[in-house]
Amino acid sequence: MSMASRPDTDDYLNLFLSDIPLMDVRAPVEFAKGSFPCAENAPLMNDEERHRIGICYKEKGQDKAIELGHQLVSGDLKAQRIEAWKRFAAQHPEGYLFCFRGGLRSRLTQQWIKDSGIDYPLIKGGYKALRRFLIDSLDQLIETQEFRIVSGRTGTGKTRVLLDLPNPVDLEGLANHRGSSFGRQVTPQPSQIDFENQLAVTMLKAHHLIGGPVYLEDESRLIGRCALPDRMRERMAESPLLVLEQPMEERIAIIRADYVEAMFSDYRARDGELAGWLNFRDYLLSALDRIHKRLGGERHQHLRQLMERALDQQQSTGNLDGHHAWIESLLTDYYDPMYDYQLSQKQGRIMVRGNPETIRAFARSHP
Repeated sequence: MSMASRPDTDDYLNLFLSDIPLMDVRAPVEFAKGSFPCAENAPLMNDEERHRIGICYKEKGQDKAIELGHQLVSGDLKAQRIEAWKRFAAQHPEGYLFCFRGGLRSRLTQQWIKDSGIDYPLIKGGYKALRRFLIDSLDQLIETQEFRIVSGRTGTGKTRVLLDLPNPVDLEGLANHRGSSFGRQVTPQPSQIDFENQLAVTMLKAHHLIGGPVYLEDESRLIGRCALPDRMRERMAESPLLVLEQPMEERIAIIRADYVEAMFSDYRARDGELAGWLNFRDYLLSALDRIHKRLGGERHQHLRQLMERALDQQQSTGNLDGHHAWIESLLTDYYDPMYDYQLSQKQGRIMVRGNPETIRAFARSHP
């Protein structure tokens, strides 16, 4: 199988803007700590092999470590890994491979693929250079990019409206978390490094491919366990606000759709009917229990009873109307006073306030 030879690259910006497929030949443990949005793990060495070679390198030097590497990855094992790389190359003829520093592992991988008939380019500097590029790019964009912040009470559907605006960056989507006590999703959150890398890539695309102000949802520093860069949070706290307003009935409907209907559907799809129901029930009750102290014992107990009653009704009849009582009480007595106080501190920053169409129209007419 022949493939036209392409040069190795250090054009990191184009790799990320163009969603170029990347073959990460680092060990699985390295990949799990963090990689890049279009990267796929196809390791030269597994975790145990990497560990043994690392010890050898420290005790006996590079030559002995290379010798051990050839002993550990040989015969059928070597053939299997080359086949995995060849598959990746065939599926992604425009891609590149990388290791940690663009050194020994990526060059060895490149040589073994070449010996099997395929020229496949690598990324100069490897993971370390790509990561440094993203950190520096994000730092620069945080300082220079104009931000506009979509704010609003809980349940107004801020994410829905955000995604309709001209240049949105969905922080909750990147963090795979809705940003509140109830915000956990069925699938796990990315690692902090994966979150930062994805955020940097998304910000680069917003700047280079779309342009104009970036629209962000009002978030605290932590979105679940993913932390926003401190300086980004500071810039967001200084930026103008678009305040989304919705009537209570609409807010209840949005909360029910997102946190009851969608979450039950997701748990059931993942875990099956019975386990899905039990895990969904636990998700809702645990989320309420996490704000026990802030609610106070009596209010927490009252809300828990309403929630348990609603869940029992849903399980026995499929009727979801019982959820309205705890949702309205939680919004009225807990989330709204907290939000109203925070908004009172930000009055000078409000550009516009109104319903979803008002916010969308303002954004379209104020590029």
